[in-house]
Amino acid sequence: MHTWHWRDWEGLPYLTCSLLEPIAAHGFLTQHFWSRPLSEMTKALTPGTSVYRLKQVHGNTVLSPTEIEHRLKTGKEIDEQANTVLAMGDGLLSDNSQQALWVASADCTPVLIADQKTGQVAAAHAGWRGTAQKIVPQAIARMQEKGSKISDLRIAMGPAIAGEVYQVSLDVAARVGASIAPLSLESQVSGSQKILSQEQESAIVRAVQKIPNSPLLPDPEAGKIRLDVRRVNALQMEQLGIGTEQIAIAPYCTYQTPKHFFSYRRAKEKKVQWSGIISP
Repeated sequence: MHTWHWRDWEGLPYLTCSLLEPIAAHGFLTQHFWSRPLSEMTKALTPGTSVYRLKQVHGNTVLSPTEIEHRLKTGKEIDEQANTVLAMGDGLLSDNSQQALWVASADCTPVLIADQKTGQVAAAHAGWRGTAQKIVPQAIARMQEKGSKISDLRIAMGPAIAGEVYQVSLDVAARVGASIAPLSLESQVSGSQKILSQEQESAIVRAVQKIPNSPLLPDPEAGKIRLDVRRVNALQMEQLGIGTEQIAIAPYCTYQTPKHFFSYRRAKEKKVQWSGIISP
C-alpha cells in the first residue's frame, strides 16, 4: 500500500508519495502556494534546478526541455501569457538532470512519473480531454523511446476531482471511455474530434460499465454519468502492462477538500495548484 505524506515548506503544506520518494524530489502543492512564483515553489523541492512549464491546452503533446527551447526559438506553437512566452502542450519529459517539470491543475489530474533505473521523469496534466487522447500513455511512450522499461516506471496521480462527484454528459463519458474500451469501439472516436451517434455513445458506455471497478458511475440525473478520470488513467496504464503496484492515487478530492485545494467545479475560479517533479 502506497502512503502519502504531508510536508511543509515555510508553513505551506504539500503532498509527496512514497512510491516516488526514493527516486525523485516531487510535490503535489496545495492552494496555499498560489501566490508564489514557480522558481520559489521549486526551492521547496530542490533549490538550484531549471524550471519548465507549458501553456496547457487539454491535448496530448509531450515536450522535453530541448524541444521546448527549439519551439521558442522557431516560434512554433507559442502562446504569450502574463508577459511570459510558453510552448503549448500538456506533458513534460526530462532530458537531463536537475530539471523541474511542472503542471497546473484544479480538478484535472496531475500525473508524475519516474523511472527508478534511469532517473528519467515526466509530468502530465490529464483532464478529461487529455485523458481521452491518452496523454499519460503518450508520455510513457516518449520515456520508452529514451530507454525506459515499463517495469521500472513508478506513477503517482495527485489530488483531482473524484468520480463520485464529477458529473459529465454521456458524450464526455463515451469519449473518455473509448480510450479503454475494446478496440472495435475505441476506433469509433479519436480524442474530441469526432461526433458520436447516440448509439455509439451508448455502446461505449455499456462496455466500460462492465469493466470491474468501472470508472463510469451512475448518476441520478437522466443523460448524465459520474466519471472517475484517475481510474481511467490507471486502466490505460494497466493496458500498457504497468502493474497496480506501480501506480498510486492520492486519497484527496479537490472538489471535496476546500481547505487545501482549488476546484473550478466548486468555486468557478480560474485558479490552480501546481505539481512538480525534478530529475535526479
